[in-house]
Amino acid sequence: MLKWLDHLEEWLIATFMGAATLITFIAVVHRYLVGFESPLQNWLLGLNFAWAQEATIYLFVWMAKFGAAYGVRTGIHVGVDVVINRLQPQHRRKVVLFGLLAGAFFTGAIATMGARFVWENGAHYAFASWVGMDVSEMIEGPTTPDLEWPTWIIYCAIPLGSSLMCFRFLQVAWSFVRTGELPHHDHGHVDGLDEETEPTKA
Repeated sequence: MLKWLDHLEEWLIATFMGAATLITFIAVVHRYLVGFESPLQNWLLGLNFAWAQEATIYLFVWMAKFGAAYGVRTGIHVGVDVVINRLQPQHRRKVVLFGLLAGAFFTGAIATMGARFVWENGAHYAFASWVGMDVSEMIEGPTTPDLEWPTWIIYCAIPLGSSLMCFRFLQVAWSFVRTGELPHHDHGHVDGLDEETEPTKA
């Protein structure tokens, strides 16, 4: 039913990373091309890429928020579990479950406060305008310096990323209750490569 959620973070991170790489590449090429005399020089000088650095920074912020959710799902977050692993199995189970639920509570709280911040930062004005309400006494909210986008759009990374992270904590907790296993990332494993390579023939 929720199969599309299984690799949501990878798709989002790959999209943001690809966009950031493309924007940076185009901006750098543009910067060098305007220094050469050519029939296109005047046209190139008219292109404004001052927003490229700002856009790249925002894309990396979004990557970080969804990357944190990916870390919860795959078990790659740094954790100190020396003491926990020395506990009796029944005690360890309770402590691990408490930790997962505490993570879900914390990220859920951040998502809730982030959503309220986004709403008060200008999303309420955008929504009211969209549905045709009177916005004469509402504050439109600030915009970003270079892109001149409403900042609430950028700040949406907080409630969206934190909500997904909260969901992943609950998902891992439910899996732990059922199986007793936590996600574990093998740093030596590379997806796409066979576990056992075929012996080469002489």
